[in-house]
Amino acid sequence: MAAREKSAALGKVARPRLYEQLMKQILGYVEAEQLGPGDHLPAERDLAEQLGVSRATLAQALVALEVLGVIDVQHGTGAVLVYRPSIATVLRDLREHQSRLPEIVEARSTLEVKLAALAAERRTDEDLERIDAALKVMAGEIADGGRGARGDELFHEAVTAAAHSRVLAQLMTFIAEMVLETRLESLGQPGRPERSLESHQVIAGAILNGDAAAAAAAMQAHIDLVSDVALLK
Repeated sequence: MAAREKSAALGKVARPRLYEQLMKQILGYVEAEQLGPGDHLPAERDLAEQLGVSRATLAQALVALEVLGVIDVQHGTGAVLVYRPSIATVLRDLREHQSRLPEIVEARSTLEVKLAALAAERRTDEDLERIDAALKVMAGEIADGGRGARGDELFHEAVTAAAHSRVLAQLMTFIAEMVLETRLESLGQPGRPERSLESHQVIAGAILNGDAAAAAAAMQAHIDLVSDVALLK
């Protein structure tokens, strides 16, 4: 009877996600090769081939390591090691990051949806020019093979400025570093930069037309899009 009760208390052990396994293997490679800050990891194509996974799957692991500050990924130069942490430290930081993401998304929905609506009501010609310039920067980055991260950041800054609300702008500054986590996470998803740019264009169009309700709805749809990331699945 006692043995039966013990068996009933046992549950299935959760299988680690593939990108977590890849993170461990990449960190194991870093340790084995004694790589230090500034050293490059193998090119994505070579790394994916060595690990026996698709480049899309590998990209999820690299994005997670980038968000955690372990590597820096730049278009044209590949992944560069920022520091060499222990595997245990990275997995702990990953768990903290995963638990924080839903709250960051919640904060963005609360603040940025309102900012988009206010921007539609209060924007000036100068604000519209700044929004358009940000869209062009992002489009240029994507056309060059990048993720459009700088253009994405400029766009959201331009929308915030167009709302002309000092208090909301201060709150956005306060969560800026956390928003950066979701930005890297989202733009690292396959095909996401192009989709994100398209949703930015919809938001910009609503702001241009002075349609507060449409701007708010478009911003919420955009945040729903960017919150669809592998780490939350």
